[in-house]
Amino acid sequence: MRSRPNCLLLLIAFSFALAPRLVQAEETQRPNVLFIAMDDLNDWIGCIGGHPQTITPNLDRLAKSGVLFTNAHCTAPACNPSRTAIFTGISPHKSGLYANGQKMREVLPEAELIPKWFSRHGYRSSGSGKLLHYFIDAASWDDYFPKKESENPFPRTLYPEQRPVNLPVGGPWQYVETDWAALDATDEEFGGDYLVAKWAEEQFEKQHEKPFFIACGIYRPHEPWFVPKKYFEPFPLESIELPPGYKEDDLADLPEAGKKRGPNRYFAHIQANDKWRQAIQSYLASIHFADAMVGKILDALDNSPYADNTIVVLWSDHGWHLGEKEHWQKYTGWRVCTRVPLMIRVPKGAAGLPDGAHATTCDQPVNLVSLFPTLAELCGLERPEQADAPSLVPLLQNADAPWPHVSTTFLDDPGSYSVSGQSWRLIHYANGDEELYDLKSDPFEWNNVAGDSQFAAIRQELFDKAPQSFAPKPAPSVSSLISLPWNAAGDEAAPPSRPDGGTFDVYFLNQTENPVKLWWVDREGNPKSYGNIPPGKQRSQSTRPGAVWEITTMADKPLGHFKIGDRSAKAVVPAE
Repeated sequence: MRSRPNCLLLLIAFSFALAPRLVQAEETQRPNVLFIAMDDLNDWIGCIGGHPQTITPNLDRLAKSGVLFTNAHCTAPACNPSRTAIFTGISPHKSGLYANGQKMREVLPEAELIPKWFSRHGYRSSGSGKLLHYFIDAASWDDYFPKKESENPFPRTLYPEQRPVNLPVGGPWQYVETDWAALDATDEEFGGDYLVAKWAEEQFEKQHEKPFFIACGIYRPHEPWFVPKKYFEPFPLESIELPPGYKEDDLADLPEAGKKRGPNRYFAHIQANDKWRQAIQSYLASIHFADAMVGKILDALDNSPYADNTIVVLWSDHGWHLGEKEHWQKYTGWRVCTRVPLMIRVPKGAAGLPDGAHATTCDQPVNLVSLFPTLAELCGLERPEQADAPSLVPLLQNADAPWPHVSTTFLDDPGSYSVSGQSWRLIHYANGDEELYDLKSDPFEWNNVAGDSQFAAIRQELFDKAPQSFAPKPAPSVSSLISLPWNAAGDEAAPPSRPDGGTFDVYFLNQTENPVKLWWVDREGNPKSYGNIPPGKQRSQSTRPGAVWEITTMADKPLGHFKIGDRSAKAVVPAE
């Protein structure tokens, strides 16, 4: 009978001893994650100061509530390789995925994406909008809007019926979405990113039994720059300022490989049509709209029960040229194209950072490929084996922590890349050409000092920290390419070719039971023989945008023709 009080005392003592551990477990629970992607957004946001006229109050307030990385860079200056690197944690120089035309699941069939990895570790992973490169990868998600089985990440979006609206088509080389306009529509009528934001609001209104990973892909400011007109109103056309990084004759000190990356037809075409300021206005309006959609998402989270236990990460896949280096679009190694917004808010109690991340800025060179291992550590989960980039948690804990790393951005040909340090940048091309820039005195990279011997040691240090080997770049399978429209023969002859642009391969597939002849139709409309294609076989042909290729029987009877678009494709001759 005397043993019961002793047992009770022991139980009480054990409870007191265990109490601190229980409290600690509650305070360091697994946090939720809100993962916001923005598309083609450069540093034109208020908190980074890329353009003096930009309006981004919601991005700015998120930056003030967490860590703003002012020297963050994309892993590749194109959507597909950048997003693949982010969602797998695998850099292009190891995966071999360098370009938009490649297919992620052909190059990396077994790679586990962030949402699948979170689901395997007890989370519910949901997404909406463009997160990967124009597909969803349904098996990686628990839930998606639109339905993941569709593999189409875009909700309905209002576009003008008659296009182009403002920028005339310069030729078959021009991307069809390079256009802009203020639409007479409400946010809800416009749809698109509004519907993504609305979906996110609904997620935060639900009661979640598991911790969640919610990813939102905001498509603007990706082209086309069509948004409701109220987002254009703060930017009167007559007040528009040119990009601060633009300088005339900025190519004279570039090596040949750099000059090839510089001028492109888009910028010259936009200038020739006197549309430069109008395009800048539309880009600013699209950023303003995207910022408003981010605000809807943040408001919904901050007003929900999950506000104090949700990590927020916001990033853009790469930057964007609006005339700098006489270039338009992306695909380059210059800072205007590699530098991206990156901000991370970590609340107190996160398993990997119990004290949370204090609001500050960090100017260390970081890369988006680090996001996967960073989230793993913050959530107290095992490090994904396939991700070998450094975690950003040391910098989230102390923005001035020692950081021996550089940030490497890979161009679309193996061996070409840019290296970003804290105050210097090296651009190295596969042929050995180089550019070197001192960001403290030359933030817009106007003065290439690669040939100056006094900076040889700096150049060597950056070069030594870059990868020295590069995975080969596998071509996409023919089956994965887009299909060109088949124009069956009619009363009129095939139209003449209007070739305009660079060369690439198109693959002709003969699905008939008989051999067919392949003809190039020249500028005068005369067919030129290019041989035969046996039944059930295919052949590749180098060609250009705007070229016309005719298919006939072996007796020269026309069957139909293909008109070449702006990229590699397959041309299927249908069975009769």
